[in-house]
Order: sequence, then C-alpha cells, then structure tokens
Amino acid sequence: MGIEIREVTTDRELKKFIRFPFQLYPGHPCWVPALEFDELNTLRRDRNPAFECCEARYWMAFRDGEPVGRIAGIINRRYIEKWKNRYARFGWIDFVDDEDVCRALVRTVEDWARQNGLTAVHGPLGFTDLDREGMLVEGFQELGTLATIYNHPYYPTHLEACGYRKDTDWVEFLAQNPAVVPEKIQRVADIARKRYKLRVLEVRRAKDILKYAKGVFDVLDTAYEGLYGVVPLTDRQVDAYIKQYFSFVNPEYIKIVLDAQDKVAGFLIALPSLSRALQKCRGRLLPFGFIHLYRAMKHGKTLDMYVAAVRPDLQGKGVNAIFISEMWKSAGKHGIVTTESNPELESNLRVQSSWDYFETRQHKRRRCYLKPLESAVAPATDAGAGGA
Repeated sequence: MGIEIREVTTDRELKKFIRFPFQLYPGHPCWVPALEFDELNTLRRDRNPAFECCEARYWMAFRDGEPVGRIAGIINRRYIEKWKNRYARFGWIDFVDDEDVCRALVRTVEDWARQNGLTAVHGPLGFTDLDREGMLVEGFQELGTLATIYNHPYYPTHLEACGYRKDTDWVEFLAQNPAVVPEKIQRVADIARKRYKLRVLEVRRAKDILKYAKGVFDVLDTAYEGLYGVVPLTDRQVDAYIKQYFSFVNPEYIKIVLDAQDKVAGFLIALPSLSRALQKCRGRLLPFGFIHLYRAMKHGKTLDMYVAAVRPDLQGKGVNAIFISEMWKSAGKHGIVTTESNPELESNLRVQSSWDYFETRQHKRRRCYLKPLESAVAPATDAGAGGA
C-alpha cells in the first residue's frame, strides 16, 4: 500500500499524534520527550490562547495501517501582519527513514498553505518563539533538552530533498562552570549595579515572582522584537505562561534585575537539566514521573538556560554580567558543573559573547528551513477550521 495522510480531528487521535515519536526513538540515549501535558496544552485550541491569532491543523501518515509520520501546519496571522511574509509554518514533524513519507507530509502542509493564499512554508516552528523550534543539523550525538527538538540525522537530508533550504540557524554551547565567578565578570556586574542603580530581586518562593511576571514578558517582547519570526504575545498568552510555568520553576534559578523604579530591567530563567528525568518518566508526570523530575531539579549537575532578555535601553551595559555572576553562584552552591546555552541565533553575536569568559564548545546547530511555493490560490473560506 501507499502512504495515507489522515487529519487529526479527535482528542484520541491527538494523543496518538503526541506519542508517535516514542515509536522512532525507543531507548535512544539522546532523544528527550516533551512533557505530555505541555504538548496537550499547546496543541489543543481550547487550551492554547495562541489560537486567537493562529490556525492549525495536524496530520499523520500511515502505511499498511501503521503510523509512519506526523506534521503540524500553522498559520500565525500576527506573524504575517508584522513581517509581511505570507508564510505558513510546519512543526511537530517526525517520520521514519523514508523520503516519500517526508514528502507526503510536507506536501500536505504546502497544499494547505496554497489554499490559504500563502507563498512559502518555513519551519520547524511552533505557535510562538517560546515553543520548540529548529531542526537539528549538527550534534546528533549530544543529549537533547526539554527546550529543544531532537531528530534523527536523516531528517534534514529528506527535507532538503523536498526542496527546503536554510533560512536561519541557531547554535548551542556547552560551558564548563568555573569554580568561582571570573573577576572581570564580577567587576562589570558591580559597576553596572552602581552606575544604573540596579538590584537583583530576592526570590524565596515562586510566588514572589508573580508581581513582576508581566514586566518580565514586557521586556521579552521588546528585547526579542527584531529576532527571527518573533511576534508579541497577547495578554491571554502571557497569563497562560505565567499560570503554567511560574509555579513550576525553581526560584533559585530565576534572576530578575530591577531598576531604581522597581521595574524589570532584565531577567534570566534556567533550570537544572530535566533531560534524563524525562527519559525515565517518558514525558509523563504520573504516576511517578514527578519524582524523577523533582530529583533532577534538586541534584542535577547541568544547568539548562531557557530564556533571558535585557531591556533595550540597558543592553550592552553590564546586565548580562549581573545574570552570570548571580546564576553561577547559585549553580556552584548546588554542585552544578556544566551549563547548556540552548538555542541562540547564529547572528546574535552579543548574546554569544557572554560565553567568551568560560570554557565552552559549540556542540549543536539547528535550522529553520524555507520553501517558496510555486503558486497560491485564493484562500478557502473554511480553511484552517480543523485541528484537535
């Protein structure tokens, strides 16, 4: 039999869509599953506020009745309005080692994009810049992270055979944490505190952050405004992220810098690596997955950087040095010896320069691909109405 593409339309089918990668990576030492509840919250239109400005549909590929691939198609109208690119996105792409399966999946998204009058498809991308994005093209032998996509080496080969080409890359670094904060970093941090009247918020409990949570997202929007594909978050999206994540993080690894007016000047959020714990619990908190995650947060030896941003008027003025100084003190106190940068745009040299004072290696690279479409038709009136 040939390849059959079926749209995901029910909750039961969506759960199969989410669990499909477990068929491709059984026992794989580098693949890290996403948290299942997080995937459901992201992909269900009744849970994700991104659907206020996005349309999405999900498909799975079958051969002889067995699943062999999956893909999501997303249209983010705010992206189109801001960047003036009539692009659709693909994400959540996984498939067996077969170019024909890859081609059938991406062609489905391409056809949907044409029906909506769009001119190109790019990805892997999510609904927002805070979703997993970028296909791994280097570092297949390295352990993945909660924040990133892991994929087999054949993925980019088959995708490129389908006409997709590099649009941008992200690079990732693994740093050896110093025994003490480098003297130059500490000096720059001290000067910045004094000159700009900055202080670090003392956080003892996760709820201590809530007063500043919206300020954190305001800084995120302004600092990331010009980065690849970024669109501002809506108020409902911000509220959802605060509710979902700010009670989950370890307050010791949240560094919020405040100015003299008690406004957020910048922030950095990290966590001890959950990669091995997620492998053990297979992406599920219950019945015992939460125990693995708790142990990892208490006893992990690697720190994963998740997101950091500095208000534009204070960029290049030492706030990053304050982050590094404070975070490495917390990491050292708990015996954390290495740090994963997670993705940084290859063109973002200012951010990458923060690693100059440490022993690092660039160990991964991931890519956003783009394929222009030959022709587009007028949008269908009901296109994009599907999805779970």
